[in-house]
Amino acid sequence: MLFNNQNSKLDTRENLRNDFIAGLIGYLTTVYIVVVNGSILGEAGIALEAGMIATILASFLGTLLMGLISKLPLILIPGMGINALFAYSIIQGNGFTFQEGLAVVFIAAAIFIITAFTKLGLILKEAIPNSLKHAITVGLGFFLILIGLEKSGLVVSGDSTIIAIGDFTSPTIIVSILTLFLAIFLFVKNIPANFLITMIGGTIIAYMFGIVETGSSAIELQASEVLFIPAFTAIGELSFWLAVFPLAMILIFENMGLLHGQLHMLDRNDSYTSGYRVTAFSTLTCAFLGTSPTVSAAENAAVIASKGRTGIAAITASMLFLATIFIIPWITMIPSTAISPILIIVGFLMAQNIRHIPLDNISEAIPAFLIVVMIPFTYSIADGMAFGFIAYPIVKMALGKRKELPATLLVISSLFIFDFVIKIIGV
Repeated sequence: MLFNNQNSKLDTRENLRNDFIAGLIGYLTTVYIVVVNGSILGEAGIALEAGMIATILASFLGTLLMGLISKLPLILIPGMGINALFAYSIIQGNGFTFQEGLAVVFIAAAIFIITAFTKLGLILKEAIPNSLKHAITVGLGFFLILIGLEKSGLVVSGDSTIIAIGDFTSPTIIVSILTLFLAIFLFVKNIPANFLITMIGGTIIAYMFGIVETGSSAIELQASEVLFIPAFTAIGELSFWLAVFPLAMILIFENMGLLHGQLHMLDRNDSYTSGYRVTAFSTLTCAFLGTSPTVSAAENAAVIASKGRTGIAAITASMLFLATIFIIPWITMIPSTAISPILIIVGFLMAQNIRHIPLDNISEAIPAFLIVVMIPFTYSIADGMAFGFIAYPIVKMALGKRKELPATLLVISSLFIFDFVIKIIGV
């Protein structure tokens, strides 16, 4: 009996050690989001430091709740692609203020929570074809690649073309190319914390070329710049609700897919409901913390592979995220040339979902293709989605496959058509 007790204690210590290490690895593989998301939020109209603090607090709180409530080793961070939707489509595309954009997040998150606690989530999950779900992910991937290329200076507006290649004599372009190849090398070699190393290495390269601005020694922010109250001044406008719709859909479907896959890896499918609800609540807190919504990080695969099995891993990562606040004055020095390769690689990872689209089935492939192409080409995630969702019932009906169209999908398609009509008549 004594021998068994000793073995049990050893197993407990080993499990704790594994969870602590997994939490550390999870933090190192996701901490890049602080700078990357902060930079994208900066495009939406707030200070870089404020965007980074918002990212840190949202990641800390969401991950902590996942560890304490669901007892899962999963990290929640602002979602790549979703942050682009928030900054470029919802705020810039509609001319909303940052606080009005947060109101969109609040309503979309509230819808997400409703689906998490009712059967509505299952209804929506079954109504949207898998081909369109995957196409949204692929389209977001290409959109991130385009943004990364722009931030790096590798792609610019052309004199006689829409886009053109950048000036290769520019130090910025040279640094971007060197950093991109460094990022690719680290990624394909599967080096732990490769994104973090990319940012550090890219910053060193940029410093050698004299294009790094020295950071301040202190955070100079007012309380009003880190505490946010969503502004519902645009709630009576149609554009507000047309912004809510695609954000809510992406939150619901992306988190469904991510959690399903990660819990399958953990052999914890019985924890899906709890994890899904915590994820939904975490997105709601983002409306007050000042960032685009969180999702279950794709990098959680690294946590799981590192033998993270309990909420201890998530709690460890959450505390490390909170401690990141103290190094913000130094990480603000990281230039866009060190961030853009990460956007490009993450975009590539998302674009790989194209293999799940049945390209040999024309009724599924054409609508999916429209989403993939139109999201980056229109520079609007919502408009890109609209083309695919409108085309889907048209193609199905043309091929005599009316029975394959759920009523819920027809309603969603009608809403996208209504959006286009409103834009045409200029209401």
